[in-house]
Amino acid sequence: MRGLARAWSVALHGVDGVPVEIEAAIGNGIPGVHLVGLPDAALNEAKDRVRSAVVHSGRTWPNQRIVLALSPATLRKSGSRFDLALAVGVLAAARSVPTGRLDGTVLLGELALDGRLRPVRGVLPCLLAARAAGMTRAVVPREALAEAALVDDLTSFGADTLGEVLDWAAGNRTLTPAAAAPTADAPAAVPDLADVIGQDEARTALEVAAAGGHNLMMIGSPGTGKTMLAQRIVGLLPELGRTEALQLAAIRSVAGRLAVDTPLSTLAPFVAPHHSSSGPALLGGGSGVARPGAVSLAHRGVLFLDEAPHWSASVLDSLRTPLEEGEVRIARADGTVHYPARFQLVLAANPCPCTAIIDRYCECRSDVRRRYLARLSGPLLDRVDLRVAMDPVTALSSGTPGESTAVVRERVLAARAAAVARWADQGWRCNAEVPGTELRSRFPLPPEVMRPLNKRLEAHELSARGADRALRIAWTLSDLRGATQPDRNAVENALYFRERSEP
Repeated sequence: MRGLARAWSVALHGVDGVPVEIEAAIGNGIPGVHLVGLPDAALNEAKDRVRSAVVHSGRTWPNQRIVLALSPATLRKSGSRFDLALAVGVLAAARSVPTGRLDGTVLLGELALDGRLRPVRGVLPCLLAARAAGMTRAVVPREALAEAALVDDLTSFGADTLGEVLDWAAGNRTLTPAAAAPTADAPAAVPDLADVIGQDEARTALEVAAAGGHNLMMIGSPGTGKTMLAQRIVGLLPELGRTEALQLAAIRSVAGRLAVDTPLSTLAPFVAPHHSSSGPALLGGGSGVARPGAVSLAHRGVLFLDEAPHWSASVLDSLRTPLEEGEVRIARADGTVHYPARFQLVLAANPCPCTAIIDRYCECRSDVRRRYLARLSGPLLDRVDLRVAMDPVTALSSGTPGESTAVVRERVLAARAAAVARWADQGWRCNAEVPGTELRSRFPLPPEVMRPLNKRLEAHELSARGADRALRIAWTLSDLRGATQPDRNAVENALYFRERSEP
C-alpha cells in the first residue's frame, strides 16, 4: 500500500508563528518512521508517542516505511505541539482518515501514550500565524479553547483525545467549539496610593514616571516604602488596548504563564524578579529554544528590580539595549529570536550595605557607600530618568491622608492623552518614547528655558542622552500641569529629579 497525505501545524520562532506543512508518505521498504525537516530532540521522540497514541486509540498503525517531512525544511522545529498533526497525517496517508476536513485546518497538541491530548505552550501566537496564512479552522486541546477563542476569524475546536479528533475528521462526531472571544477581564484591584504615609517627593516622582513612561530609581533605608510605592505604579498606568493585551498574552503563552480561564488582561503587568536571577531569566534565552524572560513578561508594564546593587553588574548592564530599543534579540545558531520588551524600569536601592534604618546609626564609611551604589553603572543610570531619595517615616498618622490612586490616575491619564495628541502622527504614546532629535527639532524651546540644560552640558555634568531625558521629563511635568510647553521651572525640576539621589 502506498499513500500520501498532508496536515498542518505551526512552528514558533520567538513570538512569531510559521505554518508548517507535514507530509506523510507510506511506501514499501523496511518498516519504520523517518522524520525529516530539522526536528529537535523532543520532536524526534514524537515518533514513539504518536505510534503508541494511535494504537491505544483503537487504530491500526501502518507496518510499512513512513516518511514524515516538515516544511519549510530549513526551519528548526521544536517542541511537542506537532504530535497531533503527525498522527492524523499518518492515518490519512494510510487512508484510515478522510482528508476533506484537514484542508485549511491547523492541528496543535501533544499526545500522551494512551491518546490523551495535552496542552502546549504558544497556542495563541500559533493560531494568529495560522489565520494570517489563510487557515480557517483549528483543533487544539480542550484546555486551550479560551486562548484559541481570542483569535477572530478562525473557527477553533477543542478535543480531549486523539480518537475524538479522528472521529471528527471522519465526520462521525462534533468537537467542542470555542465560545465567543472573551473580553478582557476587568482590572484586578490594585494597592491604593493613599496607603503610603508621607514621602511626598517620591509620590510626585511616581506620578511623573507613570505620566511619561519614565524610568525611576528610589534610594532609601529599609522600611521607607520603596517597594510599597513601586507596587502602586501599575494602578496609575492606562489600561492596555486589545492589540497590546493580545501581544502580552502571546508572550505569556510562549512562556507558559498564561491563565487558562482568563487569558486576556488589560492591566499593565508588574514583574519583580529576585536579585539572584540570571541573565537568561531576566532577558530570555536558556538552552535549546530561547524563551522570553522577565523584561518581555513586563512588556507595556513595569519591571521592578529591588535591591538593585545586589544584582550582577553584567546582568544589569544587559538591560541597556532593551531600554533603548524596546525589544530583546537572542542569537542562536539557527537565527535570532526577537521578543518585545517595551517596559518601564523601576529600581530600588538602600543607600549603603549596612541597611541602617536611620542614617545616624550607619557605620559605613563614605567610600564604602560610594562603592556600594557604584555597582550601578553610569550608562545604566544615564537611562534612568527620575531619581528620588526617600527619608525615614517620622509619624504613622497625619492629619491629611495622601491622594488616592483614582485621583492621581486622572491626572496621569490626562497627561498621557496630551502626549498622544502631540505625537499622534509619529505613533509615539508617551514622552519617554520620543527620540531627543524629534523633541528638539519639532518643538524647540526658547533659549532662556533651555539655559539650565545647556549649563549642565557645558560643565560636563550631564551627557547628551541625559539632557534629552531631562527634556522629556520637562514635557511630562508640563503635561501634568496642562501647559502647552515646558517653562524654565519645568526644566529645572526635571534636572532636580535626575540629580536627587542622596538621602
